[in-house]
Amino acid sequence: MRYSLILMLLFLFACGEETSENNGKTPPPKAAVQVPAFSGDSAYVYVEKQLAFGPRVPNSRAHEACANWLASQFEAFGAQVHVQKATVDARDLQGNAIKLPMKNIIASYNPDARRRIMLSAHWDTRPYGDAGDAARKYEPIPGANDGGSGVAVLLEAARQFGLKSPNVGVDIFLWDVEDYGNPAIENTYCLGSQYWSQNPHKAGYQAMYGINLDMVGAASPTFKQDFYSLQFGKNIVQKVWNTAAELGYGAYFPPVPGASFIDDHYYVNVLRNIPTIDICDQAGEGGRTFFGQWHTHQDDIHIISKETLRAVGQTLITVAYRE
Repeated sequence: MRYSLILMLLFLFACGEETSENNGKTPPPKAAVQVPAFSGDSAYVYVEKQLAFGPRVPNSRAHEACANWLASQFEAFGAQVHVQKATVDARDLQGNAIKLPMKNIIASYNPDARRRIMLSAHWDTRPYGDAGDAARKYEPIPGANDGGSGVAVLLEAARQFGLKSPNVGVDIFLWDVEDYGNPAIENTYCLGSQYWSQNPHKAGYQAMYGINLDMVGAASPTFKQDFYSLQFGKNIVQKVWNTAAELGYGAYFPPVPGASFIDDHYYVNVLRNIPTIDICDQAGEGGRTFFGQWHTHQDDIHIISKETLRAVGQTLITVAYRE
């Protein structure tokens, strides 16, 4: 009897020690998040389909047809879609005031989730080729990279979100009337994001952060860290650039400061106070900031790289799925 009691006490003491040790241990790490493979081929096709409408210049038939197609694609990918319509005051190259119909296309996943991130790009094309052949200055550009590439990446991301939902809420914004601006007049670019930032589609809308894409499809890009991204969202910049390096795309995402320029992310930061960064090709040479075909009629499908689209898209969805 005494021997049995001693054994029982020793057993309880040992269990107590084991429990105490386990309580002091760090919990086991969470299982790695399985991130789908982003298809550069699929994104390339989405660029082609946008170009097939013709230049997506506001107040044109191509613009209207493309808007309908974009909304239908997001719906097919399981998103809750909202088209924000308004009329905005723009300026043409001569400085004349012009009113333009605007459609911001918003696709939401996990719409009831409180923790949300914003992914965005502009979907319209510039009505002028003012950086190219002077004889074609007033002809609209195709906008394969400047406009089409960011939208294509977000469409393929949406397709993946529809197949496997991320843990956080994701809102995809396609900004309109971004590229109608007059470079000599302040605040005439990015009219769609300006409008939304002051009139969000949902009262009190907030997100943890945003990532804007612009000109993300040309071969051999240089995605430097622009001034406003570092000013408003340095931690987000580090997260995205570190993820790109981890995935093997560090050559595309050098961790170096870039230029200071106004893009859609600027207005989301200053007017809506949501920390938002820009992924934008700053591979320009000879005094140019952006890629070589920027605002020219050579911005067509021939400059688009499936590998670049995949690098940006895989980085983007990896960040989203890991939240």
